[in-house]
Amino acid sequence: MFAKFFSYFIPINVYKKNSAISKSLEVTWNNGELVLDSKNTNYSYGSLQRILKKGLKYIGYERIKKFESILILGVAGGSVIKTLVDDVKFKGKITGVELDAEIIEIAKKYFKLDEIKNLELHLDDAFEFVLKTKSNYDLIIIDIFQDTKMPNFLFEDFFINRINFLLNPEGFILFNTMVISEKDRIRNLDYRKKFNGNYSIRMYPKVEIHNELFTIKKLSN
Repeated sequence: MFAKFFSYFIPINVYKKNSAISKSLEVTWNNGELVLDSKNTNYSYGSLQRILKKGLKYIGYERIKKFESILILGVAGGSVIKTLVDDVKFKGKITGVELDAEIIEIAKKYFKLDEIKNLELHLDDAFEFVLKTKSNYDLIIIDIFQDTKMPNFLFEDFFINRINFLLNPEGFILFNTMVISEKDRIRNLDYRKKFNGNYSIRMYPKVEIHNELFTIKKLSN
């Protein structure tokens, strides 16, 4: 494939479309791999895949392999799903929630997400989904951005409490955040304070420069 070969020398754009939710979306060959980008940041594969892969390694591949159910809020191109299936060898149920229909179509066409048998995809708002789901999960991955911005509800008590309710004992939350300003840094420090002694929480700052990861473990009573 010529585009893949030449992408080691210069990025080769293969698809571009405007989205009402995510604004500009681009699929590009870059250094031999397809990546999904918004106007100002990487949405899937590329640096984002490296970031979330680090988070999964912090939790531990062998531990994750024993989980039965994983919820992913913010699917984008599905790079973390590919990591779970290809690298972790996770065989349990994966539930993915994505708000942007354009992104889901891209994920299916360019990243073959519809070929993953243990994945159930939902076109839905993450906030609405966690309100109505009846399921519980061993791992909840939160990776929700609109370009470089994160919705405020992710840091509000009601959403946090609902996520904690859906998480099984000894389960984990992996939360990817972006810290660009001092306001973002303070926001993350305040977020950490919202978890009591029933949780073990760790922060991993400056992952790929502007990203800060949280791993949050729900302890058994």
